[in-house]
Amino acid sequence: MTGFTRWLLRRPANETKARVFCFPYSGVGASMFNRWPRWLDGDVEVCPIQFPARENRIREPHFGTYQALSEDIAEALAPHLDRPYTFFGHCAGALPAYETALRLAESGHPEPARLVVSAQAPPHHCPHDRFLDLDDVQLGAELGAIAVARGGEAHPLLIELTLAVLHQDLEANRVYTRPRTPLPGPVSVVNWSADPEVDLALLDDWRGYSDDVQFHELPGEHYTFLTAPPELLTLLRKG
Repeated sequence: MTGFTRWLLRRPANETKARVFCFPYSGVGASMFNRWPRWLDGDVEVCPIQFPARENRIREPHFGTYQALSEDIAEALAPHLDRPYTFFGHCAGALPAYETALRLAESGHPEPARLVVSAQAPPHHCPHDRFLDLDDVQLGAELGAIAVARGGEAHPLLIELTLAVLHQDLEANRVYTRPRTPLPGPVSVVNWSADPEVDLALLDDWRGYSDDVQFHELPGEHYTFLTAPPELLTLLRKG
């Protein structure tokens, strides 16, 4: 595989039948998918995307806006769109996933077989994120909960370091909005059965973002997706 990029956590495999590109949400990086398998059914590859200003890219400047981020990601992924692929984004990660899908369609690149958005209000309702109204103590508690959900520990120093990039990510979220702009391909919208964070009426407003919008309720809470639940992986395998 040529054209490997720092935007991907690992080099994509040549033998894969299809790919699932996974977008991290605010404050964290591609390692949030460390509990996911690399392969779904042995021939669909999970490809976590790494944003700048975190983890192995911590010394790089922040991306600024979702629009600027999507331009860079679209360019970086172009060599790896030579087979069917799906975009997945949970919570705020769904927004750059949508923006990148839109950018690729506008530039004539192969479009995703499906955009899967999880627990996120559509762009025309943005900015819409409960993190935007939290102070540092509350944000630190959320980051600690995320660390535990990922199978780690809520280490104070790590939380302090993560808060810095989280503030920049939230600023990108705070300035993001877009009129309802449809995609040419299908969109799947995921709601988690025990997740109180997103109003179902807002999720329903993804209608109109494609001629083919499907809704799926999966068992679990807001961070259940971190454990790679089989119901979600089955949905992603479908492409």
